[in-house]
Amino acid sequence: MSQVVDYPTLQAAYADFAVKMQTFIHRLGLQVLTQCDHVAIRVNSQQLADDLRQHFLRDGELLSDKQINGRPILIIKLSQALSLGQYHIPCIELPYPKDKVYPEEGWEHIELVLPCGATDCTQLQQALLTQVPTLAPVFAGDDAIRIKYSSPAGAAERLPNPTIAFQWQGLCVKVHPHSIAAIIASENTSS
Repeated sequence: MSQVVDYPTLQAAYADFAVKMQTFIHRLGLQVLTQCDHVAIRVNSQQLADDLRQHFLRDGELLSDKQINGRPILIIKLSQALSLGQYHIPCIELPYPKDKVYPEEGWEHIELVLPCGATDCTQLQQALLTQVPTLAPVFAGDDAIRIKYSSPAGAAERLPNPTIAFQWQGLCVKVHPHSIAAIIASENTSS
């Protein structure tokens, strides 16, 4: 992935990102998961985030603009889904920068949905191993793939959405039990 300096460069970099991501998905065996609900972008400047926001909103709809982990994170539904192999990705996640400076800006990760009702990362890992038993060596640490567990949440979210992130050679695939649309909808329900 090249350093992103503007929207056209980001768009031009997508094809290369998609090819690399498909390779990683197949290496993990995650192609059995049929839903990819969003792709995320990483940027280091407020100005670039603002510029990308304007470009994506020309052909999309802002679904969410929430403070998560101390920074705004936008979810934008595209009028035309992005393609990545078997997936048609309806949304983009655009986190505004915080303290961290990313070595490369641009397309950063995708998020796959494993509908399983898991409420924590242990349950999600078990459900994932049931679907993809070949991940056992990865979870055991016998592979170069790094794993990160988290449970990010906005203040009004009602659904727990534990996340397992697989990282390898600058790529990241995250798996969680609920779609971003379900999480956003949960913000509108009473507690």
